[in-house]
Amino acid sequence: MKIEWSRDLEVNNLKIDTQHQELFRRINQLFEACSEGKGSEMVAETIKFLEEYVVVHFETEETLMVEARYPGYAVHKGYHRNFIASFKQLKEQIDPKGPGLNIVILVNRMVVEWLNQHIRNVDKEFAQFLRSQK
Repeated sequence: MKIEWSRDLEVNNLKIDTQHQELFRRINQLFEACSEGKGSEMVAETIKFLEEYVVVHFETEETLMVEARYPGYAVHKGYHRNFIASFKQLKEQIDPKGPGLNIVILVNRMVVEWLNQHIRNVDKEFAQFLRSQK
């Protein structure tokens, strides 16, 4: 189940949009690996990437919010912190021998659903605020 980047997901900030597109690319690599029966090998790599990348991405967004004096900053930051906490819980479920199919499915579901909902709603709200400030 490939996830497609589309223009309606753009927040009109090149850095943020590029980071979102990279997240989609990586998740699609995981989907592709799953369809080839290699999902458990790829999930560890994807989790490591996400663990590092979301921190960078969230910092980018939060810095822009602070600079723009975005009134929804605290709530938006809370969503980020909740994702990180959920992601840590998911990571703790991984068997030391390697991730099983259930973890592959959970990673896909968690990340895809969160990305789509967060970008389409929360990030777009911030983007709309930025446009109104110009």
